[in-house]
Amino acid sequence: LLSATTSIATIKVYEKRQYNADYFSPTAKDEIPMRFASMSDTEIGSTDLTYAAERTVHSVVHVKVKQEVKNSIQEFGDPFFDFFFGQPRSFQQPEATTGAGSGVIISTDGYIVTNNHVIDNAAEIEVTLNDKRTFKAKVIGTDPSTDVALIKIEATDLQLITIGNSDNLKVGEWVLAIGNPFNLTSTVTAGIISAKAREMSGVITSERKIESFIQTDAAINPGNSGGALVNTAGELVGINTAIASQTGSYIGYGFAIPTTIVSKVVRDLKDYGIVQRAVLGVKIANINDKLAKDKNLKTMDGAYVDDVVSNSSAKDAGIKQGDIIVAINDVRIKSVAELQEQVAAYRPGDNINVTVNRNNKEITLRVTLKNSSKNTNIVKAVDMDRLGATLEPLSIQTKQRLNYNGGLLVDEVQRGGLFAKAGIYKGFIILKINNKTVSSVKEVKDIYTEALNSE
Repeated sequence: LLSATTSIATIKVYEKRQYNADYFSPTAKDEIPMRFASMSDTEIGSTDLTYAAERTVHSVVHVKVKQEVKNSIQEFGDPFFDFFFGQPRSFQQPEATTGAGSGVIISTDGYIVTNNHVIDNAAEIEVTLNDKRTFKAKVIGTDPSTDVALIKIEATDLQLITIGNSDNLKVGEWVLAIGNPFNLTSTVTAGIISAKAREMSGVITSERKIESFIQTDAAINPGNSGGALVNTAGELVGINTAIASQTGSYIGYGFAIPTTIVSKVVRDLKDYGIVQRAVLGVKIANINDKLAKDKNLKTMDGAYVDDVVSNSSAKDAGIKQGDIIVAINDVRIKSVAELQEQVAAYRPGDNINVTVNRNNKEITLRVTLKNSSKNTNIVKAVDMDRLGATLEPLSIQTKQRLNYNGGLLVDEVQRGGLFAKAGIYKGFIILKINNKTVSSVKEVKDIYTEALNSE
């Protein structure tokens, strides 16, 4: 399974569509002015894909990133230095690396959705529109758990894409994958929806990953990541994110993040800078033949509740071990991936109806969702600048010399920052924060976020 600069495709149904107006309609004055599919009487019945291509190709952009990697360079032949420090002198020499992917314009004033892995750790992001105009982009927010990122360019009157409802997709439906594979701009490929709610372990490496991909056989290749998967009506139904391949190139399987997840993540990143993730508070498993026999289950559909976390949303609502979750707000659930996808569309504090199969009878429970801290508070975004420090991973030589497995070197400290106030200065090595070993800036950010949002 490959992610990074890869892509995928997804689709939409050829029929009159019914949408959840409360979910897809903007609710705040500062909402990103996305264009969502409306309930129209337009019949999309043919397999002519030219309309969808013409309607969407100008909404897909080429995203180029530049990263600066510091390589350790050693110098030899200084006896004075070697005598006092016992090792050759070394210094960090910056080396620029580049990468590329795709993105999708979702507002006329420059908001663009792409993959987190496309822009992760980027020192500079450049966006090229289909009309060849180029802009510098800034990161608004990222969500490694879903591999979604929101960036913005300073531009107006852009052609945004219409966002459709991926819940309405049907297996066998035609879709287009639009992106920039191998730096070939504005490339369109066609295929069908091969499957929905795919779990692809290894595509997303976040601890709390959410995997409910749309699978398509539309040809996608490195560079398509972050591009659009659209239906024949020209509506966005997914963001291309990965391919399954042993060669690194297309062999028939691609995966996209459904818009049910993307739309919620984008709104949170724009409004809060961080995703407000709801947690049901259950340990769940897919039902297979062995589990069904062991537990004497009469259905193979749904997510089996193996355990319920104390003080969780599920516990408060009366969900019990042995229940099978079969629907969220009347949307039927067949697997763990589908359950994750539905819950990911809500925020802590939202109320949802959860239907469970208990002793072969279905009952519906009202659940008030909580966050991972087991409350309904809004999670605050971390401002790493408040630390007032530049941190660098320790070199392999330093780790070996000091016998450390992790650690971060404090390369620079600004006056007035939290590090300076705590008496931490340049040259310090940070080994643990809150008794947790750290070896990357991301780990520091995660611990800082947890501490900031703890009760």
